[in-house]
Amino acid sequence: MSAAALSPLLFCAFLQLWGLGWGVSASPKDVGSREGRLGESPTVVIAILARNSQHSLPHYLGALERLDYPKESITIWCATDHNVDNTTAMLHEWLTAMEGRYRDIAWRSADTPSSFPDELGPKHWSDQRFEHVMRLKQEALDFARAEWANYVLFTDTDSILTNNQTLKLLVGQNRSVVAPMLDSQTYYSNFWCGITPQGYYRRTADYFPTKNRQRVGCFVVPMLYAAFLIDLRKDDTTSLAFYPPRPDYSWPFDDIIVFAHSCVQMYLCNQEHFGFINVPVKPHQTLEDERINFVHLILEAMVDGPAMLPSEHVYLPPKQPTKMGFDEVFLINLARRSDRRERMLSALMELEIDPLVVNAVDGSALNSSDIKKLGVNLLPGYYDPFSGRTLTKGEVGCFLSHYHVWKEIVEQGLEKAVVLEDDVRFGAHFKTRLLRLMVDLEEAQLSWDLIYLGRKQVNSEDEELLEDVRNLVVPEYSYWTLAYVISQQGARKLVDAQPLSKILPVDEFLPIMYDKHPNEDYKKHFPNRNLQAFSAHPLLVYPTHYTGDADWMSDTETSTIWDDDSRKTGWSGSQKTLKDVRDDIGTSGHSFRSASRDEL
Repeated sequence: MSAAALSPLLFCAFLQLWGLGWGVSASPKDVGSREGRLGESPTVVIAILARNSQHSLPHYLGALERLDYPKESITIWCATDHNVDNTTAMLHEWLTAMEGRYRDIAWRSADTPSSFPDELGPKHWSDQRFEHVMRLKQEALDFARAEWANYVLFTDTDSILTNNQTLKLLVGQNRSVVAPMLDSQTYYSNFWCGITPQGYYRRTADYFPTKNRQRVGCFVVPMLYAAFLIDLRKDDTTSLAFYPPRPDYSWPFDDIIVFAHSCVQMYLCNQEHFGFINVPVKPHQTLEDERINFVHLILEAMVDGPAMLPSEHVYLPPKQPTKMGFDEVFLINLARRSDRRERMLSALMELEIDPLVVNAVDGSALNSSDIKKLGVNLLPGYYDPFSGRTLTKGEVGCFLSHYHVWKEIVEQGLEKAVVLEDDVRFGAHFKTRLLRLMVDLEEAQLSWDLIYLGRKQVNSEDEELLEDVRNLVVPEYSYWTLAYVISQQGARKLVDAQPLSKILPVDEFLPIMYDKHPNEDYKKHFPNRNLQAFSAHPLLVYPTHYTGDADWMSDTETSTIWDDDSRKTGWSGSQKTLKDVRDDIGTSGHSFRSASRDEL
């Protein structure tokens, strides 16, 4: 009789003899064969190894709950130790709520020690930590074999399987070892396409086409980690092991490399968007750095989908949103774009930023007479520099929306404010970098009117870097108004220019006002071109989508001509909405420093 067939009390006592300290919740089941009953789903052990994971656990566990796979066929195996955060309490809360829902639950925890003697910090991978993780993974593998499970699924707690069909799809591949390709904030993922004879990462021509899904399918790879499924029914998986390394092993002392050394062919599948993996921090960084990285991953998932949702069975302390020291944070949103508003409000809540939603002027709802009643008239001689068309109603609505915000800043006497459009993708560490920039501006006592947080530099010339303020440049001719900081003085200059009587797109107006627009005829209509403009560098935000993307949509580019209700532009995107190749680093436009794989 296997250990799994013992009563829960006897099983606990049996495991205590092993010195493991396991807690088990068991339900009756047949054991002794890996072949399930006819019509039953194959049995799966999901192995959870968690250390200092409170930042990701709610979303990780929520994704496991939502897997579309019979819970009566799933056993949860869980281990946690060496924590300095709330990981143990979170797991206990969730596992208690899951009692009776899964086939079995087996878990162990240890409150002490909170670190390894040879590690330099909680994100440092020392030899003792590697060996500990190898032993734990081997225990999980041995447990699954003793349970006569058909499969064992290893998933790190920073790997979020947002596709609820993931387990079914992996089982359906009928491979000995198979993994779902996971997306991240950068080009980092959970596989290698090449490995050196010494067991280290080797760059190959296959990685980026695979990661970018330019080739789609299931492919043989030499390395998988973070999330993978092992078919225990296959003869070629009987020798798989995490610990101890084989006698002939000479590669690095690392759990994933030891496993790869013992492994049969491994397959990576990328036909679907399976989920996300957090970019790991460096050994000297902190748990707070890791949390901030994970918040950025949550924001990326909101844009690229599907969103990562936390478990309802784990308590999350309420967010504490603020204005970040600004007098206001304006969020401009069209009322009919409720999807964008909801996403932005969710993203800002994750960042703990408290916005004021401003109903944008819907240009498409204005007829020509409405526009003229507002005192709006076209700047003489204006035509779009790339398409040759004149102004659209969408561009009129966009300008009026920003203009109303500027007037509000002036009338309310606001010293400084942030203005956001509703199609913003936040860069990594957005809030931290913005706050640091404002501190640097204050310390340098720099006079400023407007600071771009996101834009598109039109021309390729180098821009002047400021010596006294880090990560700030003097912008040349630029497009986009998706995010900026503006002072009361800056807002007053823009309003005092009386732009409505000589209107053009707002992102053409701003370069005129800081005297960097190339069209001298346009500039003659605005004699006081003294806006003190700067730009964050690297940028802090980017558009969610660009021309050519499947989900690209523009309310400014695709509308009728400003003074002719019958003339549609027939426009599917312009030079303005193309991606700036200078920002093409990582999937989010903002590169993380290169990082090695981080487990647990």
